[in-house]
Amino acid sequence: MHFLWVLVLSIALLVLPQFVSAKDLEIEFTKNDSYSIEVARISVGDTIKWLPKNEGHNVEFFAGPEISLPLKSEMDEPYSVVFRTPGVYLYGCTPHANMGMLGLIIVGNDLHNLESIKQTALSPIGQSILKRLVRIAETQTRSTTKSP
Repeated sequence: MHFLWVLVLSIALLVLPQFVSAKDLEIEFTKNDSYSIEVARISVGDTIKWLPKNEGHNVEFFAGPEISLPLKSEMDEPYSVVFRTPGVYLYGCTPHANMGMLGLIIVGNDLHNLESIKQTALSPIGQSILKRLVRIAETQTRSTTKSP
């Protein structure tokens, strides 16, 4: 019985820090048909909550390393996702993505799938916005990995 108690306690201590250290990041749908944070950096296990501060928007995932994500939210509804797989995720507003309402999420400072994100089929405007977001992501990654 003592062994079982020690085993359960050990597993709890290993798993608990992942839940305790998880953070929430809030992103709003803005009146300018954009997201309040266009390139978000989070850790594995963190949650992003999208808040409908302006009507006519949602969240739809177009690409990312984890296929099991819920791919699309309802219009004008709060939406949240816990990110458990490192990599880059591309999302946008279903009716406005082709007009450039896009966002990137970088989980765990991992850009391993960035080249496939760049290949996502978008309108010319969407492709232009994606290129800008990728430049931001790459610049932020270089600046966070440099030593002082």
